[in-house]
Amino acid sequence: MKVFVAGATGETGRRIVKELVSSNIPVRALVRDLEKARLILPDAAELVVGDVLNPDSLKTAIADSTAILCATGASPSFDPTGPYKVDWEGTKNLVDAGKAKGIEHFVLVTSLCTSQLFHPLNLFWLILVWKKQAEEYLQKSGLTYTIVRPGGLQNDENPYPVVMSAVDTLFDGRIPRTKVAQVCVEALFQPSARNKIVEIIAKAEAPEKNWQELFASLA
Repeated sequence: MKVFVAGATGETGRRIVKELVSSNIPVRALVRDLEKARLILPDAAELVVGDVLNPDSLKTAIADSTAILCATGASPSFDPTGPYKVDWEGTKNLVDAGKAKGIEHFVLVTSLCTSQLFHPLNLFWLILVWKKQAEEYLQKSGLTYTIVRPGGLQNDENPYPVVMSAVDTLFDGRIPRTKVAQVCVEALFQPSARNKIVEIIAKAEAPEKNWQELFASLA
């Protein structure tokens, strides 16, 4: 297995790369700024320059990778086209490139509540709408997929157990980005994660379950 990570220098993406490297899984990390990436990402990660908005760069960047983990996301800005470009067009380009390369598994990080049109986050240039469009495009692509919808993302760690639930059943809660990264990597190895949307948060009072139990609970 070799995993291609898009959004590798983002707060969640860098944790995914670190998790893969610590699990001794070969990584190709897509970056736009090579010098910045070298300061952020583990030395063991293979860095490749490209952009999800440039489809031609993706063909070369994916190379011999067998799986894709996509943790891209539009940064908060005054550009109303940001979520459309990054969360929709960029993901679509990546799905198309993955399909052309015969990728075995595509893991996409989106967000809780993507199905809720009137959610306050859509005031940020319809960001959940475009994430939902990307989810549906991946689902219809024919690729084996896992869509991970985390709650509010936290940079700090906490010891709370992960709560995993089926599509459109969690509507609030938070989760450390490191735990999101762990879920994404584990999804590559759990048969019950295939072709599923999983919603995740972390809660102090939740029972401890191993990864197999968490993913199997969605079957």
